[in-house]
Amino acid sequence: MKNAALFFIHFFILNFSSGQATIVNRPNIVICLADDWGWPHSGAYGDSVIQTPHFDRIAREGALFNHMYVSSPSCTPSRNAFLTGKHHWELGSGANLWSTLPLEHESFIHLLMDQGYASGRSKAKTWGPGNAEDWIKHHGQHPGGQAYDSISQFLETVSQDEPFVFWQGTSDPHRGYKAGSGEESGIDLSQVHMFDHFPDVETVRSDVADYYFEVQRWDSLVGSVLKNLEDRGILEETIIIMTGDHGMPFPRCKSNIYDAGVRVPFAIRWGSKINPESKINEFASFVDIAPTLLELAQIDVPSEMTGRSFASLINSKYNEDDSEPLRDHVIFGKERHVPSQEKPDMGGYPSRGYRNHKFLYIQNYEPDRWPSGTGKIGSTNYPDQWFADCDGGPTKDYIVENKDKDPYHRRSYELCFAKRPAEELYDVIKDPDQVVNLALDPAYQETLKDLRLKLNKELLKANDPRAGDPHFKGFDQYPYLGGGGGKRN
Repeated sequence: MKNAALFFIHFFILNFSSGQATIVNRPNIVICLADDWGWPHSGAYGDSVIQTPHFDRIAREGALFNHMYVSSPSCTPSRNAFLTGKHHWELGSGANLWSTLPLEHESFIHLLMDQGYASGRSKAKTWGPGNAEDWIKHHGQHPGGQAYDSISQFLETVSQDEPFVFWQGTSDPHRGYKAGSGEESGIDLSQVHMFDHFPDVETVRSDVADYYFEVQRWDSLVGSVLKNLEDRGILEETIIIMTGDHGMPFPRCKSNIYDAGVRVPFAIRWGSKINPESKINEFASFVDIAPTLLELAQIDVPSEMTGRSFASLINSKYNEDDSEPLRDHVIFGKERHVPSQEKPDMGGYPSRGYRNHKFLYIQNYEPDRWPSGTGKIGSTNYPDQWFADCDGGPTKDYIVENKDKDPYHRRSYELCFAKRPAEELYDVIKDPDQVVNLALDPAYQETLKDLRLKLNKELLKANDPRAGDPHFKGFDQYPYLGGGGGKRN
């Protein structure tokens, strides 16, 4: 993929209008992507308990995004959207968990490689889970590049004047957790962040603390990456992104399109090219990352990418008065996570969302299905599982086991596992955790109608087959490659 001609491009791009050669200093790129790390769990977002000094440093020395959203709150489609600059619903089988990436879709990392970039990835999770064998055979390399034991090992293979892109993955903070590890590490259970749909009990607080513990371990890993770059004297010329692929693996979070599932921490640092302590309050999506990095690397962005570069938002010369049109909303959605509906149905829980600074609007296209899968053990295509779209753990067990204890516990169960209406509407200012559905409130009918139209318009622009056919069955037909209930998701 790299040859002498392509390597030469790193140094010179011909300016045909003047006949002069222009030296291009392309940035190095390091992407640090956690597994199941959701918003707002970091010190930079005001959590006083969780210790994330390295994420906080990247945010302090660069830009912190307050409204970064994934395309889908599920690992494979989220990562597919990141790599391709396209929403998951544009990617065929790639819209589902434990799938593949169709051959016609390119990874932006390969586009960087075509222009002289060295590429590498950690052996920990980058793309997937799924089967990329055919894609790799067709494109000649894994979507994230060649695997290495560490960034240090990778950098030993990179020449001094060669730009590089490295993908630092991890399995943290994906379940399972060592029970009590958070409290044992010194995390104060009384101070952990609790979403409103969680029952406020010690079992759940301890489970959240265990998740915090793994987030902190992830942050330490990124700290070692930063030190490696500093020790080699290349930190200031390297773009560093740190984020997570979707929300925490808890009920009504991961695999849900509320903020707890689709909103993620996101910070980016690039030496003097980004003003320190920048706060970005406009909306951005994972589909925007690929075109942004290509633009920053001075590489043409393919027209088929749906995402929109946010390079101008993080440029140190950015002036809000002269900026591009405001990014005042974002769209996202979900197809199949695991095959957890009643047999023989292999379908998922298809939904789409439109989020702005005032409201979250959701369309659930198949409200007769179960949002987290059926609760009847053995009745799904995912063996020995119940509510299988929600990862197993103490919080899930507690909510289900105590659902009939009293109205307080019943409320948590209904919010997390019960069937949902075709439309949901939340006032995110009054109800930031999005638990009071206003879709049937007479006072909000004009808002509901307006957002319904806006969502459909945006989905049409973003090539979503459900915009023209809400009951589109295509995504349900793709095989699930994850096997039985023992598989991680």
